[in-house]
Amino acid sequence: MTRRLHRLCAAALISLAPSLTPSAAFAAQPAPAKPAQAPAPPSEAKPPPYEAELLRLAEIIGALAYLRDLCGAGDGDSFRAKMTGLLDAEARSPERKETLAGAYNRGFRDYEMFYRACTPAAREIIARFLDEAGKISREMATRYGG
Repeated sequence: MTRRLHRLCAAALISLAPSLTPSAAFAAQPAPAKPAQAPAPPSEAKPPPYEAELLRLAEIIGALAYLRDLCGAGDGDSFRAKMTGLLDAEARSPERKETLAGAYNRGFRDYEMFYRACTPAAREIIARFLDEAGKISREMATRYGG
């Protein structure tokens, strides 16, 4: 799972310029027999430890999709495709997909509201976001990679 995510992030960001299971608790006395509980549905699953970084990355991709097209790069569709790949790798439930897509849309809309033309400030934001996305990707690969 994490290797796929890191490969996806690395591939996405390069083109831009292990899950641990909890150990069982041991009781001194055997517990009474209970019917086996079904695993929690994905919507109730705990988010991964890299959730904040992943949401920030999705937001940056959304902003870049808007700003790069605004400034004439014409590669907004490639950023949408990168986000689709990220959703395919990480969105295992409708709630998770909504959270990630919401971050992407927030990044897109925030810059759409204020930038109607490509300005030097917009170009600077693009450069900073490309740099930040690269840093996030490297940190995630280093920290959570296999």
